[in-house]
Amino acid sequence: MNIDAQNLPAPTWPSLVSFSPNGVSVLVVIAGIGAVLYLLGVIRLRRAGRRWPIGRSIAFLLGCALLAATGCLGVHAYAEVLISALLFQQITLMTIVAPLLVLGTPGRLLLRATPHRGVGRTALRLALGGLRSRVSRVLVRPGIAILIAILLYPGLYLTDLVSLLVGVPLGHEVLLLAIFALGVVAAVPLWSSDPVPRPPSFAGRLVEVVVEIQVHAVLGLVMLLSAAPLFSAYDVTRDGWAIDPMRDQIVAGTMMWTYAELPLLIVLIVTLSRWSKRDAKLASRRQTQDEIDLEAYNEYLASLEGGNTKDARRDSGRTAT
Repeated sequence: MNIDAQNLPAPTWPSLVSFSPNGVSVLVVIAGIGAVLYLLGVIRLRRAGRRWPIGRSIAFLLGCALLAATGCLGVHAYAEVLISALLFQQITLMTIVAPLLVLGTPGRLLLRATPHRGVGRTALRLALGGLRSRVSRVLVRPGIAILIAILLYPGLYLTDLVSLLVGVPLGHEVLLLAIFALGVVAAVPLWSSDPVPRPPSFAGRLVEVVVEIQVHAVLGLVMLLSAAPLFSAYDVTRDGWAIDPMRDQIVAGTMMWTYAELPLLIVLIVTLSRWSKRDAKLASRRQTQDEIDLEAYNEYLASLEGGNTKDARRDSGRTAT
């Protein structure tokens, strides 16, 4: 654990949300590079006279801003001594930052803005090769998001693996990078409108969201109802602090029931709405096709009736003759 983190003053709201001099995460560098590359792509499209939706740009850049804030504000330093601060980082990365970045559709921007010659052509080949690879096909399979949620919540906290990771040098940093990467992977099937090898069905998305909600609820309930601290690395009472390990754990459990669940509830509502609209469109198309088929059938019957009438008249004329 970082020595500076052990000497932190008692946490206050200003200290948690202000810039921390106790170390900056590599997440800040990733956010800066991502934002610059994204803006360069948008500028290139604009210069070529092609439009790019402003909403996507806002979503991606906001995601980059929150990614940087997660790695440089006071909450980053306190995450080594407060389980609630670490869980806040994890929830933010997985349920806020990752969806915002995915909603920015950086893959589609890459395909549109990258030049098709020189280095750009090589970059496009690599991107398309990665998209079509077996790894990509596996990562977007139904159930991967559920597996990631189980590994990064019950698997990480209920086994106290989190204490082992934050207790080694750079363990906190490696943990955040893993959480961020897996959060993006889990967000793609739920939020992405980029081309993916196997677009998930609405039913699959619905199952994933419902299971993730249950995973968050179970972990939060365990934290709230536990009679003793669950995490050995955070079971330290500090003089002069108004928050002890048990209160810290209760705050973390409360966040699992509130902060972690709200984005998933939004996904649930959006998924149900899109599913309903899709079914309504399909029903309308089927109804239109049925009407076309019925009209064609009626015309066919009318032609038969017209043919029979002509034959009857012809036979009648022959009889009269």
